[in-house]
Amino acid sequence: MKKILKLQLAEARPMVAAALQRAQAIGVLESVCIVDDGGYPILLERMDGARITGPQIAWNKAFTAAGHKRSTHLFNQTPNGPALPGNEAFGIQMSFEGRFAIFVGGFPIVVDGEVVGGVGLSGGNGEQDTQCGLAALQALQDLLKSQGHDVLVAADIKK
Repeated sequence: MKKILKLQLAEARPMVAAALQRAQAIGVLESVCIVDDGGYPILLERMDGARITGPQIAWNKAFTAAGHKRSTHLFNQTPNGPALPGNEAFGIQMSFEGRFAIFVGGFPIVVDGEVVGGVGLSGGNGEQDTQCGLAALQALQDLLKSQGHDVLVAADIKK
């Protein structure tokens, strides 16, 4: 049997708080979703005034990042992005009833080398969503460091 780590609300709350704090600092209205390793939301929050479409998009990005164990933007980066026309995963965004997101803003949450969930952001441009996602991952790293856990804080994650 394998022992596993489970992401919980106690970890999701500081992640969302850090992402929203970064969003406020850079002047963007974001929606943030933290999902477990099965892609189901633990916490989903939309800033006042943020787009009403943001929560679903953030969830889709988090779902994709957790389920496929890679940052969502890596699917469409040239030249070898697997979801680009002519490449092996072209059309993958139609999977899971269209919930599979292949654009920037979704990052797997990797603790001690294992994907334990995902964080998705919607509301800013790619750079802004990435900044907020990295802030969320950094908050988790800061939280878990004293417990001896290692959290991967990076934009380009592929497990």
